[in-house]
Amino acid sequence: MMQDTSVPSPMLRASGINKSYGALKVLHDVDFHVSPGEAVGIVGPNGAGKTTLFGALAGSFPITSGEIVLEGQSLAGTSSAERCRMGLARTYQVPRPFLGMTVFENVNVAAMSGAGLGRDEAAVQGADILRQTGLLALANRPTAALGLLDRKRLEVARALATRPRVILLDEIGGGLTEAELSELVDLIRQLQASGITVVWIEHILHALLRVVTRLVCMAEGRVLASGDPRDVMANADVQRAYLGSSPE
Repeated sequence: MMQDTSVPSPMLRASGINKSYGALKVLHDVDFHVSPGEAVGIVGPNGAGKTTLFGALAGSFPITSGEIVLEGQSLAGTSSAERCRMGLARTYQVPRPFLGMTVFENVNVAAMSGAGLGRDEAAVQGADILRQTGLLALANRPTAALGLLDRKRLEVARALATRPRVILLDEIGGGLTEAELSELVDLIRQLQASGITVVWIEHILHALLRVVTRLVCMAEGRVLASGDPRDVMANADVQRAYLGSSPE
C-alpha cells in the first residue's frame, strides 16, 4: 500500500510531555504539534504551563517523561544550544540582550554562536536582519539605551540570526502601545510569510488572532482545546478556564 504523503509531517511535535518539580507537576501529558510554515497561538491563564512548555521544547530543562521531535529527529538528550543549531529558536517575555554591547554586536554574537557563522558572514546576515526588523538605523546604539519596542525587535532579531526554522515567541507583545503592537504584529506576519514556523504565546488576543490560524488553550498544565481560533474561544471549558465564565 502506498503511503499517504498529502499531509506533511509535523515540523515540531511533543508527545505525552510531563514535567514535575519534586511533588509539583506542572505539565500533564501534553501533546502539541506544529506543521511546517504554520503559525500557532498558545493561550491560557497565568500558571497554565505555557512558558514551561516553551522551556521543555527549547531544552531549558529536562522533561520528566515524553518525547519531543524536530523535523523527524528526537531531541532527547540535546541541550538548548544544540536545539538552536538544529533550527529551534525562542524569545523571552522579558528581553535578554547583552546590555554591554551594541544592537549590531548582539545580533552578530547570535549569528556566530547560534548559527555557527563566521565573522564576515555573520556581519552580512546581521545587517540584513537589522534591516528586516527595523533596527538598522540603531545598529551602533548601546542596547541599554533602547526603548521597549526596540528591545522587543532586538529579541526577535537575535532569534532570527540563528537561522531558525521554528521560532517560539513568548509574550512578545506585552507592555507595548497599540501602535507599537501593530508594528510588531506586522513583523511576525512577515516572518511567517517567509516560511518560518511560528509558535506564539500571547495574552493580547486581538494581536495573536491577526497572525495565527490555529489556537491551543492550556490550563493547569493540560491542553484544553486545539483548533480553529473561533472554535477554541467558543469552547465552554476554555471560557471557564481562560475567561472565568462560560456561555449560559
